[in-house]
Amino acid sequence: MSRRPGQNGRIERKGNSYRVRFMLDVPGSTKRVYKSVFVAPVNGPGSLNKFQLQRRAMEIVNEAGANQEVTLRHCEAVNLSPTFKQQAAMWIDDVQRRKRKPVKAGTVTSWKSAIQWINQQIGDAPLSSVNNKLVRDHIVAPGTECFSPKTLLNYVGVVKTVVASVVNDNGEEVYPVKWNHDFMDLPEVSSQHTPSFSTDEVNALTAKATGQHAVLYALLAGTGLRIGEALALRIRDVRDRTLNIAHGLSAVTGKLQSPKTKNGVREVDLHPALAVCLESLIAGRDTGFVFQSETGGPLCQANVLRRSLHPLLKATGVALRGFHAFRRYRNTHLRKNRVPDGLIQFWMGHGRESMTDLYDRVREDVEFRRFTAEQVGLGFDPPEVRKPITTVKEVCNEVAVV
Repeated sequence: MSRRPGQNGRIERKGNSYRVRFMLDVPGSTKRVYKSVFVAPVNGPGSLNKFQLQRRAMEIVNEAGANQEVTLRHCEAVNLSPTFKQQAAMWIDDVQRRKRKPVKAGTVTSWKSAIQWINQQIGDAPLSSVNNKLVRDHIVAPGTECFSPKTLLNYVGVVKTVVASVVNDNGEEVYPVKWNHDFMDLPEVSSQHTPSFSTDEVNALTAKATGQHAVLYALLAGTGLRIGEALALRIRDVRDRTLNIAHGLSAVTGKLQSPKTKNGVREVDLHPALAVCLESLIAGRDTGFVFQSETGGPLCQANVLRRSLHPLLKATGVALRGFHAFRRYRNTHLRKNRVPDGLIQFWMGHGRESMTDLYDRVREDVEFRRFTAEQVGLGFDPPEVRKPITTVKEVCNEVAVV
């Protein structure tokens, strides 16, 4: 489109009325369309003389925005704008390839699932038209029927990010939107399901599990490692009562990757009894994964959950929960024993939250870390290490014993 010349409109008579005809830019079309708008009756009440007709016709043309540059630019933005579906596909590709903060495979899988549903609602809408009202009417309203508040908030977050991902040559947003959660009537997130294990439940699991599964559950409860970090451990990462956490195992691809965040790269100090368990498990090996399958590769997170943890929980009458419950148990145990917040953050791989945290150097005091790890204890009895379980048949036998 090019700049439109000014127009006064053409007055014509149709039946018993005068109408003004003019051309107007409209979204969705590169060509202007003709508009014919009633001005006044030819006779009777409301009729106008020639000069009044011209003045009123000009007012109508201006009110419609036919001569305004902003109308042209708005139509250009809509016509040249990619659809939400097109931009979402480009965005997903970009977040995986970019050098700065590339997104993990698991997160990408979640986002793709969200986009699949979002595309059904607004996929064909021009990105320039995605605003508070569109999201309220087509994302929030339908979503309240089938999604939890947290899931719905995540979906709206994906929409916001896709819209903001279009930038010009100066790196500025092309379609800036001032998002309003109140206007969209987004539900508030409260009472999230965040289960943890009790001391008795951890004792029951580590006592009834056998081999490397017992050690794995003890390690998760005694360190707060994420399951991907634990399964990614190699024997060379275990040194002198300290774990060197430098990788995680993707639950999607089954490949090693960097930890969830930069704070995930850390050292985690072990209680002496837990260190003995690990040493017993890896005795005689100097390479490979600490927790390994019969083929020598790392254990699969989904298999451990489905074949070992959940069957053991069912057998012991404990409500089903995931591996993160071990992490919450450890965090709670450390807080109950008044471990310094800086050390808890370091061991758990959490980010620093304040300037005081940035000044804290407790994580650099290895002697104090080890002393604290021993003094704070595990909160449960470490398991006896027996023959590692590596096959499905042995896992089934393990559960049958329970």
